[in-house]
Amino acid sequence: MSRRRLRTAFVSFTGRLRKVATLAVATAALAACNVAAPLTGGSGGSGVGGSGPTKVALLVPYGSSRGTDAEVARSLENAARLAASDLGEGVVTLEVYPTQGTTTGAAAAATKAAAEGAQVILGPLYAENTAAAGVAASGSNVPVLSFSNNTSVAGGNVWVLGNTFENTARRVLGYAATQGRNRVLVTHSNDSTGQIANQAVVSAARGTGAQITGSMPYELSQQGIQAAAPGIAARARETNSNAIFLTGNTSGDLPVISQFLTEAGVGGEQFRYLGLTRWDIPSEALQLPGLQGGYFTLPSPGPMAQFRQRYAAAYGAQPHPLANLAYDGMAAIGAISKGGRTVGRGTLTANAGFAGTGGVFRLRGDGTNDRALAVAQIVNRQIQVVSPAPNSFGGAGS
Repeated sequence: MSRRRLRTAFVSFTGRLRKVATLAVATAALAACNVAAPLTGGSGGSGVGGSGPTKVALLVPYGSSRGTDAEVARSLENAARLAASDLGEGVVTLEVYPTQGTTTGAAAAATKAAAEGAQVILGPLYAENTAAAGVAASGSNVPVLSFSNNTSVAGGNVWVLGNTFENTARRVLGYAATQGRNRVLVTHSNDSTGQIANQAVVSAARGTGAQITGSMPYELSQQGIQAAAPGIAARARETNSNAIFLTGNTSGDLPVISQFLTEAGVGGEQFRYLGLTRWDIPSEALQLPGLQGGYFTLPSPGPMAQFRQRYAAAYGAQPHPLANLAYDGMAAIGAISKGGRTVGRGTLTANAGFAGTGGVFRLRGDGTNDRALAVAQIVNRQIQVVSPAPNSFGGAGS
C-alpha cells in the first residue's frame, strides 16, 4: 500500500471509529503495571455492617460538561438497576449520586453518600474522580468499586472493575507461549499511554512462559510509525522473536502499524501478532489485512451476549460498552449480601471470585482484578475463539 493510500485509509478508518475513541477516553485507560498481589491483605474498605438491604451509592457523571458522559451515566445506571432487579427484593438499595465528571464533584458525592449511610460506593467512572472519591470515603470504611481500569488509583479502599492491561497481557502471553510463540517483541507508542502499556506487558510476562525480547517505541503518527517500522522489523529478526505484541488500539495506531510491519515482512505465520486491546470493536477492524492470524482477548462471548440482549429488552437500546461493569459490581455486592455478609475487603477479595457478564472475575488485595478472558484469533476476517475463558480460578495468583 502506498503512503498516500495508507494515509487515506487511516483517516477514513479512524474517522469511522470516533465512538470507540470515546470509549478509550471514558475508561481512562492508563493502566499502570502492578505485579499480581495476594487476594487478601492490604487495608482500607473493611466495610460497614448493618441490617436490611445493602445500601449502594452509584456515582456516575451526570451533569458533566463532556458531551458523551450523560449517555454513559445513563447506561451505567440502567445496568446497575437491572442487576439490582435480578437480585430480587430486599438484597440491595440503590441511590444515584451525580459527579459532574469532575474530581470535586466525585469527592462531594462520595462524602455525601457516606454521610447518608451508603455501605458501598459503585463508581465513579474516571481515574482521577476515583482517586478523589477514594480519599473522601477513606475514613468511613466504605469500599469503592470504580469503573476505571487505571491501576494507579487502585489500593486501600478502592478497587477497579475495568479490565486492566496487565490482566489482558498475562492471558494472551500465556496462551501464545503454549503455541510456541514464546519470544515476544513489544511495540508501543512513545506517549504516556504507550509507555504504561509496555510496562504492563513486560511485567505480565513473568510466569507465563513468554520471554520479552525487547521493546520498540514509535511516534504516535503515521509518519512516526512508518519511520520506526524498518527498525522494529530488524529487531524482530535479530532477536529471533516469533511474536510481536501490538499495544495500539483500533481507533488509533493499530491499523497503521499492523500494515507497515506486514509490508516490512514481519507478521503472519513467522511473527504472530498479539493484541492488548479488543480487535473486534468495531467489527470493521476484523477486515484489516495485517491483523489476520493474530491473537487478542475478549470476554466470554456467551454471558456478554446474554447481558446485552437482556439490557436491550429492558431499555430498548444497546448498552454502552462500559455498562457491564456496573452490572458486575452490583452482582458481586449482591452475592455477598445474599449470604448475610458485610461487603468489604474480606468478602470482596474472595479467591473464588464472582460470576460476571464477561465470565468470572475476582478482586485482588491490591485493588486490581483478574478477569477470565477468552483468546481469539482472526481467521478469514472472522473471530475464532481458540482458548475459551476459564469457568473458575485455579487458585490465588493464577
